[in-house]
Amino acid sequence: MTPKKKQEKTVSKSDSQSKPKNTGPGEEIASSLETLIAALSSHDDGVRMRARHSLVAMGKAALPSLIAALKNKNNLVRWEAAKALGEIGDPKAAPDLVKALEDEDFDIRWLAAVALIEMNIKALKPLLHALMEQGDSILIREGAHHVIHDLAKGGLRKYLAQVLSALEGIEPTADVPKAAFRALEMLEKEHKLLDAWSHTF
Repeated sequence: MTPKKKQEKTVSKSDSQSKPKNTGPGEEIASSLETLIAALSSHDDGVRMRARHSLVAMGKAALPSLIAALKNKNNLVRWEAAKALGEIGDPKAAPDLVKALEDEDFDIRWLAAVALIEMNIKALKPLLHALMEQGDSILIREGAHHVIHDLAKGGLRKYLAQVLSALEGIEPTADVPKAAFRALEMLEKEHKLLDAWSHTF
């Protein structure tokens, strides 16, 4: 009788170990995001590209993880995160992309600027605020010049021309914050930013 009981216990233990754990959709998404973000550090270009494409396909669900990845110590991860955020194009990432204009890596700064250009007017509020508060930052000014130079070619020129002029002037540290303030004031008075941001959140 004793051997039989031991055998029954063994089978029961084996059965319990083989049963899959129940995971909800939220846990599965979180696990998938963690795996995909980790893959962005791969030295295999194909692995990184596939991970980025998967994250872009997830859209808004991937935003918090990608935004956090902009602060990763690994340059590859930050590059892929900036690229993915630009491809998703959600303005909620704009403030963090503005911060990425000060990244130590030129390519990441370039991607952040390109992403902000794609967001168009919806990127202007955090960008202009950064110029008002960090007008002494050469990197912020360089990144903002890239963005504003492109956006000023269209219908936003009347708002951004003075900022562009200040960025290209001889005393940008003093003039840029003032020009950014005036541009933001003009945009808000005409409800341009209000309309643009009302459909964002």
